[in-house]
Amino acid sequence: MRGLVGVATALTIVGGINWGLVGAFDYNLVDAIFGEGSTGSKVVYIAVGVSALIALANFSYLRRNRVD
Repeated sequence: MRGLVGVATALTIVGGINWGLVGAFDYNLVDAIFGEGSTGSKVVYIAVGVSALIALANFSYLRRNRVD
């Protein structure tokens, strides 16, 4: 489980950086690498979205089970 959360965290960071580039410079790194609307781009976007859900679930789990 720890490995899955690590991968999800890394992909979420990559997605955040990509959105930062889009917002600041109107440059989409994922589309630049894989091609706009390509299957590769769609796979990356889906992976980042699923990773964000995993990160959210992990955050919720950690909040519920924190030690005070």
